[in-house]
Amino acid sequence: MNIRFVKYKDMALIKEVRGFIPKIGENVFLAENATVIGDVVIGKDSSIWYNTVLRGDVNSIRIGERVNIQDGAVVHTLYEKSVAVIGDDVSIGHNVTIHGATIENGALIGMNAVVLDHAVIGEGALVAAGSVVLSGTHVEPGSIYAGVPAKFVKLIDPEQSKEINRKIAKNYLMYAGWYR
Repeated sequence: MNIRFVKYKDMALIKEVRGFIPKIGENVFLAENATVIGDVVIGKDSSIWYNTVLRGDVNSIRIGERVNIQDGAVVHTLYEKSVAVIGDDVSIGHNVTIHGATIENGALIGMNAVVLDHAVIGEGALVAAGSVVLSGTHVEPGSIYAGVPAKFVKLIDPEQSKEINRKIAKNYLMYAGWYR
């Protein structure tokens, strides 16, 4: 018996809802089981990893350039009450939930963290793994927050923060290249 294997390109689930079609920038990596729904805009050179869900069905999600949203993360919002905005060079760790929050440029959200509606994570800030940032919390730029609920731990050197977060963002660009 002659068996022939056919390789085909798997595709992420990209779905229109309520008239909103996701807009995906140049050189974006979407894992084949990532889900992108509705009013979502993803900037160039970003990567959306395995089992990640960007659900822009009830309000908008805006993702900057060189953002990596790692495996199992969920980004969602409240209907007519909150939006999710993620700046440039941001790393969102595995299994993170971002719900209607703003994550400013160069921030890092550690694995299994939760960031709730109307929270603002300042530029270059780091939210430690497993932390819960409550609704309305403002995490200062260049700071580390940790715990449940997340509290201020310390300030970090702004240049050190930029270097670490840019390195992670560049690494994820490289990783995404392996899958192309």
